Amino acid sequence: MAPAVGIKRPATQTITLPPPAVRDVLRSTIPSQTAEAPAAAERPAAPAAAVEGFLCLEEVDGRRWSYVVDGGGAVRGRGRGASAGPAGASVRAVPLQSPLPPAEEIMAFIRSYVVPEGFPDSVTPSYVPYMSWRALKHFFGGAMGVFTTRTLLSSVGVSQSKATPGAIAINWILKDGAGRVGKMLFARQGKKFDYDLKQLRFSSDLLLEIGAGIELTTAAFPQFFLPMACVANVVKNVAAVTSTSTRTPIYKAYARGENIGDVTAKGESVGNIADLLGTGLSIFISKRNPSLVTSFAFLSCGYLLSSYQEVRSVVLNTLNRARFTVAVDSFIKTGHIPSLKEGNSQETIFNPPWRHEPVAIGSRFGEAFQEPASFVAIRPLFEDERYIVTYNPTKDKVYALLKDQAKSDDIIKAAFHAHVLLHFINASHARRLKQKQRQKQANPDYGSLYSRNMDFLAHIAESCKIVTSSYGTFKKKAREQGWIMSESLLNPGKARLCGIKPQ
Repeated sequence: MAPAVGIKRPATQTITLPPPAVRDVLRSTIPSQTAEAPAAAERPAAPAAAVEGFLCLEEVDGRRWSYVVDGGGAVRGRGRGASAGPAGASVRAVPLQSPLPPAEEIMAFIRSYVVPEGFPDSVTPSYVPYMSWRALKHFFGGAMGVFTTRTLLSSVGVSQSKATPGAIAINWILKDGAGRVGKMLFARQGKKFDYDLKQLRFSSDLLLEIGAGIELTTAAFPQFFLPMACVANVVKNVAAVTSTSTRTPIYKAYARGENIGDVTAKGESVGNIADLLGTGLSIFISKRNPSLVTSFAFLSCGYLLSSYQEVRSVVLNTLNRARFTVAVDSFIKTGHIPSLKEGNSQETIFNPPWRHEPVAIGSRFGEAFQEPASFVAIRPLFEDERYIVTYNPTKDKVYALLKDQAKSDDIIKAAFHAHVLLHFINASHARRLKQKQRQKQANPDYGSLYSRNMDFLAHIAESCKIVTSSYGTFKKKAREQGWIMSESLLNPGKARLCGIKPQ
């Protein structure tokens, strides 16, 4: 047998060729295979359409086309010396259904800009009411933008030519610069944009209206244009940061599958279209010089109403503090967990800063206990737990203190325990109030306050038994309804008790 022949290449790669005897066998085999190929290709019967020039079928969005050879003759097979078709032939698409009416063509074109691909199967059912209210909100916002811009330009001196172009430009730049500073300062809110996004979203729209009101007020005080415009722009930019930061989580809740980009793009397109329509209508109305106060009041009411309904229509499957409170209250009173839609519809959207929060999670020791006797009495009840729950009658507040070994489930359990204790405290207070109304006695000295402490100590002991037997059931029913629980969404404080270990 002849030795193999090697060819060396610059990359030190060696290719070994077969011996001459093997090459001769391969050469004798290849022609026979190519000769048999046409016979093998003729075995399956070709469809009649292929003989007549048919190429293939195509379907796009439910509409089908047939591709045929245009120019006469049949399609020839490819090979050496063979052509792909007759000379001068081309491919022609033949629709297999009648063309759409012009109205349907226009609607299909509009849908491609305002709804995600695969709608309505590609989004959740609550997407339509959310986008409807969002479009209406942007309509009122665009209309109001005409009046605010016109007022600002008038106040800065453009229309009356009271100021030089340079001074006008400087004032406008300073106004915008102040707004950017406010945007940067508010960005430090961080995770609040994740767990209270509904509340922050509505608050941002409320701030936007406050900023617009300040801008309109510059018409009455043009000499204070710069400070008032700066304050208004800071407020509006804070609102813009909040709106932008909460936008993606909301769109993510509506996306089904990996189409978050498509849902976001179509949502912004709807907002821009509504904004342009509102701007055009406002320009038409402003030429008739309507009352500025009346126009602002009407547009603000429409904007805030649309914003409130927009936020309420959002359905999230995560339990933040507000939705967690709804779920626990329903579980305590009825034994059932509300569905995603019911829980979101019962959530409190607007939380003013002065509103009393009855439950605090992750609080500091000094806030929860004002006397050592209470801590000493409560501590044995939580030796096996990684948290301590107590009630401060002076502040009328339930506190959940976390130990340094507390994990995610411990924090959720502490929050659940705090709401259970709050339920007992509220029921006890309601009974005591009825009793006081009957006896018509004046409230308390130190002794009655001490007895009140003893009451809440008994409630804490009772709540421990209830939590031990019902917390697992609560988690199971919450998962069955589709809720996702995470300690980060409950926004616990950073304080942890050290040196207190569970048994």
